[in-house]
Amino acid sequence: MKIRPATVRDAAIITHHRKRMYVDAGRREDRFLALMAQNFEPWVVRMMEQDKYLGWLTMDDGKVIAGSGLLILDWPPHPLDPRQSYRGYLLNVYVEPQYRRRKLATSLIEMALAEARSRNIRVVALHSTEEARALYESNGFRATNEMFHIEPDEE
Repeated sequence: MKIRPATVRDAAIITHHRKRMYVDAGRREDRFLALMAQNFEPWVVRMMEQDKYLGWLTMDDGKVIAGSGLLILDWPPHPLDPRQSYRGYLLNVYVEPQYRRRKLATSLIEMALAEARSRNIRVVALHSTEEARALYESNGFRATNEMFHIEPDEE
């Protein structure tokens, strides 16, 4: 198995991973998930073209079996990183079910964190399911006090 950088030609598989990530975490496959995928694919292409989304894909005999992404966010200097005006956001960490428990996600997380370090980005955030929390903690992530306000969908 080899890890390679993702390109804009991989937008469909990155979108597939994102959708499956939510379904595997227990979200119903419904119109909201379909709408998310429909809007995500052109978004990820645009972010990759702007060098704001960097992705990695694990290959097994020419087949994509896992992936991850690092979104580079403009972020104001913060006490956690008072000199940098960027923050990383780890997303789309996904491993096909039959390949899980082989440290593939850890390898992809390490690639993303190495890229963040190469850009002098000290803070990388993510959102995790309860099931994946131990994986992220074992890779140096810790829980924070983040909260969300989400407007109701008008549809």
